[in-house]
Amino acid sequence: MANIKKGDIVQVISGPTQERGGDRGKQGRVIEVLVEKNKVLVEGVNFVTKHVKVGQTQRGTKTGGIETHEAPIHISNVAVIDPKTKKPTRVGFREEVIEKDGVKKTVRVRYAKKSGEKL
Repeated sequence: MANIKKGDIVQVISGPTQERGGDRGKQGRVIEVLVEKNKVLVEGVNFVTKHVKVGQTQRGTKTGGIETHEAPIHISNVAVIDPKTKKPTRVGFREEVIEKDGVKKTVRVRYAKKSGEKL
């Protein structure tokens, strides 16, 4: 089970501050987790400009120009936000027993280390 999953709200914990043009302290939702590269795509963080070659669609409208979109950021540079305190926290795992229709089942659950709240 991974520490950071798609849909988690995370905060950037390293790099230049926002006053210096960086993204440290920004929070956003994880759009995608790139497991092979150990990177995550966070909504509203690490914008890059991409020059796209001009082309035409079937209807004749022009495409291309300068576009901005999010670039991946290393997974070690973000921390999950605690749902209780709204501050960055580490992620832990614990076994919980869930009873459904009279059948007991143990499940691994992610929780925030600072508050103990489930993620």
